Amino acid sequence: MSRPKPNRHAPAEVDEYLAAQADGFRETLEDLREIVRRVAPDCTERVSYKIPIFRLKKDFVAMSAAKKHIGFHTMSKAIPVAMKDEFKAAGVWISGTTLHIKPGAELPVALIEKALRARLDELEAGK
Repeated sequence: MSRPKPNRHAPAEVDEYLAAQADGFRETLEDLREIVRRVAPDCTERVSYKIPIFRLKKDFVAMSAAKKHIGFHTMSKAIPVAMKDEFKAAGVWISGTTLHIKPGAELPVALIEKALRARLDELEAGK
């Protein structure tokens, strides 16, 4: 059996993932998706490893619903380190390359956009 191509565009898979989430989680994930689409309108999206992944030249960012939080996966070691104080002040907990957001909480949109632009810069630099 062949593996699905990582650059495929399958937004219906993401729609299904979001529809399966509980209230609060779903809305926050939908808001994150909209922010990603606004900052990187050319990205493709699909579900891989059972979570929504957004891709440009390579995997850009991902998001997931956990038991008590939403994970926003920056796929960058440098960005969470560089922005840790800003995210901490906004009530976002960081673990490795992942931002942990409380479902239903107000998103720090400007910080997420800043992190996404930094990730775009990394991709342009080939990281």
